[in-house]
Amino acid sequence: MLNLRLRFALLLLCAVSTAALAQDVTVMISGGFRAALEKLAVQYEAKSGDRIVLISGPSMGKTPQAIPARLARGEKADAVIMVGNALNALDQQGKVLPGSRVELADSPVGMVVQKGAPVPDISTASALRKTLLNARSVAYSDSASGRYVESQLFRRLGIESQLKDKAHRVERIPVASEVAKGKYTLGFQQVSELLPVSGVTFVGPLPGELQYITRFAGAVTEGAIHPEKGKALLSFLSSPEARGVITSTGLIPVTPTRETGR
Repeated sequence: MLNLRLRFALLLLCAVSTAALAQDVTVMISGGFRAALEKLAVQYEAKSGDRIVLISGPSMGKTPQAIPARLARGEKADAVIMVGNALNALDQQGKVLPGSRVELADSPVGMVVQKGAPVPDISTASALRKTLLNARSVAYSDSASGRYVESQLFRRLGIESQLKDKAHRVERIPVASEVAKGKYTLGFQQVSELLPVSGVTFVGPLPGELQYITRFAGAVTEGAIHPEKGKALLSFLSSPEARGVITSTGLIPVTPTRETGR
């Protein structure tokens, strides 16, 4: 009987200790990697005992929800996951721990139309040009992919002036959600941000010669409450164990031979 009681007490002590060690790991994350992390969170939480808390926001832009704006006004996170170029800026500002950056995935730009609408041809540069000229309206994000569409894609296709009055930047919210409502005819954003939205049809990625790849990376924030927890999560997300799920969300996982990106 004594041994049984001792075993029970030890089991109870272990359970209490595990619960005490479990923590909330707060992650500020932009839309491009969110679908992947949401799927991987269940697996990671079961493995670590910690709970992942997500705070969404664009990697850049002027909205108060943008990750740089959140950090600037003192909001706390254990890690950030965002567009690599924007993470560079945070590193230069001392907002993330030196040496904590982890390369995660690359994301191509794609296009959607409202569900039930005719699916246009964008397989070549000439086909994409024709589709854009024929569209009633075009939308793109206020983050990295949208900046490319606005400042380079239209110009490279030679239709910048023709699209001036019908191209619109969508701030903060997913571009596909506005296309689903019928507000815009065509919507451009990173593929991983288009695929999770219902009410649209994914047309495809931009043709190869016009494609723009966005790198997503993570880092532990300066002043993180649980920096080791943030580091452990980023390590898991960059491991071979996570690659299958990352690929399923429209991203290209970074491997040791693909460590550079924009």
